Amino acid sequence: MAYEHTQKSPLYLILIALAGGMSAMAWQVRAEAAAMQALLAAAVVLVLIALMFKHLTIRDGGESLIVRFGPLPPFGSRIRYADISEFAADRTKVIDGWGIHWIPGRGYTYNLWGFDCVRLVVNRHVIRLGTDDVQGLIDLLVSKTES
Repeated sequence: MAYEHTQKSPLYLILIALAGGMSAMAWQVRAEAAAMQALLAAAVVLVLIALMFKHLTIRDGGESLIVRFGPLPPFGSRIRYADISEFAADRTKVIDGWGIHWIPGRGYTYNLWGFDCVRLVVNRHVIRLGTDDVQGLIDLLVSKTES
């Protein structure tokens, strides 16, 4: 079963807007070189973060599930199907947040938007994968883990 699903998030627009505001403030304080440079550096960082977390793609990689944020792809994970012992539809909580998080007692969360997710147990560790295609991801996992 070929599977690839990309969930998009509007949160990156907030980061872009903040970067635009910082750029405008940098223009206002251009006589103060240090303040201008700090504001422009912060704006660049916000744009980079926005591009790293614009969408979350989950796809079948043959022997593993590939999870990638993007379009700039520095964050992601590869989860071997053989290492998955359990999976089920679930919902994240506010404490899990959006992005990539590890919470003691709750495990890892990869999420961008919303609260729907698939909860995996991988080598006795919990990983929650946020998705707006819970059933499609469950179907993939059923087809890849049944033996």
